[in-house]
Amino acid sequence: MSLDRPDGPGPRRVLLLGATGTIGRATARALVARGHAVVCLVRRRVGPTPPTGAADPPRAPPGASERIVDFADPASLARDGIRGERFDVLVSCLASRTGLPADAWAIDYGVSRNALEASRAAGVTQVVLLSAICVQKPILAFQRAKLAFEAVLVASGLTYTIVRPTAFFKSLSGQVERVKRGKPFLVFGDGTLTACRPISDGDLGRYLADCLDDPARRNRVLPIGGPGDAITPRAQGERLFALLGREPRFRHVPVALLDGIVAVMATLGRGVPALAAKAELARIGRYYATESMLVRDPATGRYDDAMTPATGSETLFDYYAQLIRGEAVAERGDHAVF
Repeated sequence: MSLDRPDGPGPRRVLLLGATGTIGRATARALVARGHAVVCLVRRRVGPTPPTGAADPPRAPPGASERIVDFADPASLARDGIRGERFDVLVSCLASRTGLPADAWAIDYGVSRNALEASRAAGVTQVVLLSAICVQKPILAFQRAKLAFEAVLVASGLTYTIVRPTAFFKSLSGQVERVKRGKPFLVFGDGTLTACRPISDGDLGRYLADCLDDPARRNRVLPIGGPGDAITPRAQGERLFALLGREPRFRHVPVALLDGIVAVMATLGRGVPALAAKAELARIGRYYATESMLVRDPATGRYDDAMTPATGSETLFDYYAQLIRGEAVAERGDHAVF
């Protein structure tokens, strides 16, 4: 078998968290391609049982084994996940589904800490953590939860790599279908308030897998983006219309509208938990509408394209073209704004 792995200490036993998400699946494929023995710990299904004949949810890719655990229960992690076996590396792509405070602290911090303790007891000496570049300016609950676990990991004494990627293709693809249907591309303000270097699932998965063997990435916090210069929402819209062979049409949404929604929902949410949750989701939306997903210069507080490292070869606009041709399907998850 041909292994897609640089020279290193040889194949290792890897515990992978978050393997059923798009990035987790890409990371699992990259780890398997490099010859590692990958065991994916998968959350138990929550919610109603799907109807007969419904498609199964995404699972671990071929070449990786899967074990279903209750992440909230440390005993289940040990009993159902680790099973008394030894492991070398923990790779975590785990993240809360909504970013709401209770979910974020339960998953991004609580479950992550449980998994760290369980994996250390199983012999793990190296941890690769997928975090997020937005924790540079933490004003939201999920950002604080991620930072709290980053601090626990750094203090653990284990060899660590914390990877903070910029925007994902899936989070920037929500308007492809609406534009195909003849609707304008929505932007906040003039469409140039923010910029990012989008990174594909595949490129990010390969980057995470290579962290196991690259000494230069150990005991470091690493921001990473995709190839090319940073792009604004307006540039995304212009290229999408060009790919469709249409004249660009934009609808400008004032940021003040989001501010009003946040204020109203927060006020009403003082007595209605469901509205408090909607207020937090609106805060998350406003954050991404006004903050760039680039490295933030600590000296100036400004986001800097030149300071944001790049990796990979897959571009957002190649992905747009695949979506238009029907060669890819966007899995947007719970954080969709549009």
